[in-house]
Amino acid sequence: MSNSFLGLPAPSSTAIIPKPGGCQLPSATRAMHITQLNRECLLHLFSFLDKNSRKNLAKTCHTLLEVFQDPVLWSLLNFNSPVELQKHNYLLGPALKYLSICWYSERVKVCNIEDWMKNNLQKDFCSRHENTVTDFLLEVASRCPNLLSLTLSGCGHVTDDCLSLLLKNCPSLKTLKLENCARITDRTLEAAILYGGSLQTLHVDFCRNITQSGLERVKEKRPSVTLRAERSANMIPDSKPQKKPVLEKPSRKMAQL
Repeated sequence: MSNSFLGLPAPSSTAIIPKPGGCQLPSATRAMHITQLNRECLLHLFSFLDKNSRKNLAKTCHTLLEVFQDPVLWSLLNFNSPVELQKHNYLLGPALKYLSICWYSERVKVCNIEDWMKNNLQKDFCSRHENTVTDFLLEVASRCPNLLSLTLSGCGHVTDDCLSLLLKNCPSLKTLKLENCARITDRTLEAAILYGGSLQTLHVDFCRNITQSGLERVKEKRPSVTLRAERSANMIPDSKPQKKPVLEKPSRKMAQL
């Protein structure tokens, strides 16, 4: 039996659901486009995406590009290899607080070989990325003064000069964790003493060119710093082979004499 026969109004295409208080809402609402969300919601959504996904989404429209470029989105950066630093799918700025570059790979062993011991193949491999991390950290030192935490692992080409500059330009740095960074020496420890006024945690694990005397100096000058150096002072440091004097063969005349 039809509704018209019973004297009832014809049903609408959208059902009406009663709501307490006298208001009524449709059960099916029109879909909302992502760009209709406010800036706070968009930033929250972006925060769940990895760097590549953020960049790809930012390419779709100007509104999402502006969200991608918001410094608030980039307070934390994690990288798993030097190659990731060259993808330019991130932004550096004063908002950056936490940074880690951790390269766990068999290739790290090649980078940690002393330069004078590397063969041509190994030198060619290292030449492709030996300045990548250092150049990136120099950018961080100049553009991210509010950095609070830095973790480096397997970064065999990072130098004392680079970390000294970063410690100097990032006075708020509280945590510095270095692991398996072969070129780091006691000069980085001295920089931590000199510039690390806010430093609370310092790890230099498996850094073979750190000495016991350098560690003792940190304990003496900065007793409030939590210092850890797993195996570092017990490892064999780099040493170039001594050149053996070349003995000239005596001439025949000298031999006759």
